[in-house]
Amino acid sequence: MRKHLADLKEQRKRFRAIFVRYGKKAGWKGRTAETILLRDIYEIESNSKVTDHLWFNVTKEFSNLDLHEGDVIEFDARSTAYTKGYVNRLGAIDQRKRDYKLSHPTKVKKLQP
Repeated sequence: MRKHLADLKEQRKRFRAIFVRYGKKAGWKGRTAETILLRDIYEIESNSKVTDHLWFNVTKEFSNLDLHEGDVIEFDARSTAYTKGYVNRLGAIDQRKRDYKLSHPTKVKKLQP
């Protein structure tokens, strides 16, 4: 679990992260959605590391940045809880647990090297 994100409890904060790569995930009705992987995510105000990595959907703001591996970006986001894990059709196996992520990224900008 991402304890530092849990401590933020729905607060909107400014974060800094390093872009790693683009990816894809299965989307609605067989479509694919483009994603980005960010690593070493720090909350700027307290200068504390909140998690080692997070995946985000590629939004218009992210796609406008022309990101390359190693680029440092800043963005505002809100810490939110979600349920992750697996449940089989019969409900006999339930491996769900609560975790935290950053959602609704806005004011995304790439920092100059």
